[in-house]
Amino acid sequence: MSANPIQPTIPLDGEGKQHGFLRLPYSRNDSAWGSVMIPVTVIANGQGPTALLTGGNHGDEYEGPIALQQLAWEIEPRDVTGRIIIVPYMNYPAFRAGARVSPIDQVNLNRAFPGRADGTVSQKIANYFNDVLVPMADVVLDYHSGGKTLDFLPYAAAHYLDDKRQQAACVEAVKAFGAPYSMMMLEIDSVGMFDTAVESQGKLFVTTELGGGGTATARSAGIAIRGALNLLKHTGILAGEIEQSENSQMLDMPDGGCFHFASRDGLLQLLADLGDEVAAGQPIARIWPPDRTGAAPEEVVANRGGILAARHFPGLVQSGDCLAVIADVTLDG
Repeated sequence: MSANPIQPTIPLDGEGKQHGFLRLPYSRNDSAWGSVMIPVTVIANGQGPTALLTGGNHGDEYEGPIALQQLAWEIEPRDVTGRIIIVPYMNYPAFRAGARVSPIDQVNLNRAFPGRADGTVSQKIANYFNDVLVPMADVVLDYHSGGKTLDFLPYAAAHYLDDKRQQAACVEAVKAFGAPYSMMMLEIDSVGMFDTAVESQGKLFVTTELGGGGTATARSAGIAIRGALNLLKHTGILAGEIEQSENSQMLDMPDGGCFHFASRDGLLQLLADLGDEVAAGQPIARIWPPDRTGAAPEEVVANRGGILAARHFPGLVQSGDCLAVIADVTLDG
């Protein structure tokens, strides 16, 4: 089996605070012996848990990178018990391109796990995280938001797992993160996801969806920063009280009926906004013809009652696009 070619330029097990790169050799037309240089920070002090904090799994999602840049800059080793590994731009080529997938190989990193040490650039990155970084970690936080094509209520999420003790621990970590909403989440396409790879190794895992539209707001970035600090306090890596500035509303995405898809191309008119409560059968969107007037729109109705948790962001849609996600409101996780 081939060894992964990625090499850190700093020791991952060293004490103190060090900034460097995960260097991936990449021979290309304009640089024969070039490399992809993925920024990484390691902050370590004594014995304790290890947290792996990642952003930029998709390159057009910015709350995670902003939060992790700030944490890498501000957290000092004297405040840490254990180790924090920070990778703000996990999919560095996609981040530099402002794109969901890598411009090098057109691979969605979050569908490439466990990766391949002898594969494409994205597959090598996935394999390094899967085989090297995740096994080092006790807890993993992977930030996401809607990128350019979706917008979400700001939530942290745990997944339904076969191991109910692991699931319960992840739920408690999600609550500690302290986002305005906390989600129990069923992924409709979990094969190859970083989430699945981390959870299959038995790790404590938290993910997020913190807005979207291909940008970050002051509020969404603040939620990301505060949430990471809360999670690090929850695991004992940082000292201090967890900051719960909002009472997190528990939501649930239990099955595929939460998702609503376009069956034609056209101009999107949403009939409900994020956070609105909707009833089963209620019209939630219209898709108008893009090429004529006087024709009736296609009407999309809610498959279920609940709260609108996600929406398509651009005004134009294509057949197959996810238009909306409706989540159940629950009393407790």
